[in-house]
Amino acid sequence: MSTKKSTRFYNDRRIRAVWSDEENKWYFSATDIVRAINDEPDYVKAGNYWRWLKKKLSASGIQLVSGTHDFKFEAPDGKLRKADVLDYEGVQLLAKHYPNTKAGAFFDWFSYADNTIDGQSRKKAYDLFESGILNTLEPGSIKCLQQIHAYIFGGLYDFAGQIRTKNISKGGFTFANALHFSTILPTIESMPETTFDEIVSKYVEMNVAHPFMEGNGRSTRIWLDLIFKRSLKKCVDWSKIDKNDYLAAMRKSPVDDSAIRELLRNALTDQINDRELFMKGIDYSYYYEQSEN
Repeated sequence: MSTKKSTRFYNDRRIRAVWSDEENKWYFSATDIVRAINDEPDYVKAGNYWRWLKKKLSASGIQLVSGTHDFKFEAPDGKLRKADVLDYEGVQLLAKHYPNTKAGAFFDWFSYADNTIDGQSRKKAYDLFESGILNTLEPGSIKCLQQIHAYIFGGLYDFAGQIRTKNISKGGFTFANALHFSTILPTIESMPETTFDEIVSKYVEMNVAHPFMEGNGRSTRIWLDLIFKRSLKKCVDWSKIDKNDYLAAMRKSPVDDSAIRELLRNALTDQINDRELFMKGIDYSYYYEQSEN
């Protein structure tokens, strides 16, 4: 047994996993998976649902859980307790026999099988960490932002990495006029980025510019982290920033950026080379962009 652990996020619900040295594979918390699929905020209710579902599936001859493992996860009271776990095949089997249709979307995300533009670009965003490309970019530059966008959306949008030439708006807010980008973007690029406040100001201005037809938020959040890493040896733990709080703060930021400053400041961490943190950040970044049903 090892203490190697992993955490990913699906729609703001964490999926915890523990590595088995003996079997050379990951085991995932069954209750976490139920919470994620059902979007259930109550851990106890999710646990009850899992026990009911396990019993129901077992009665149908579907055995999901091995009783030979002693993995422990933190319970709501903060204590470590043994919990049911599923390996990859178990998660796949659970999704196949799940009582509602939400499990399909979850498993697509879990298995990287989502063939939508969001799903494919998310996989490319994950790959950024492994590729080493981030280490070759010049943080804070327009070219850096374009390279991030081109990597994530290359082959998915014909405008990947290209500055837009048309005007766009979202939620009643009109972003910067594309006709003025020859002046606006170099001005933003030259903004100082030596302090936290300077960096956030630059981030807010780039958000107002919104230089791409699509994919601005996902690209710019990575761009922001690169600036923080170089200038402050910090990055953002995006899992600490609530989606609604973030969106509200960004909507208000063109006239008052105090809310986004507070959110970012409270989420800063020095774990700048942590792969797990980067993956969580991508999960949250894409979660921010999902429209509510």
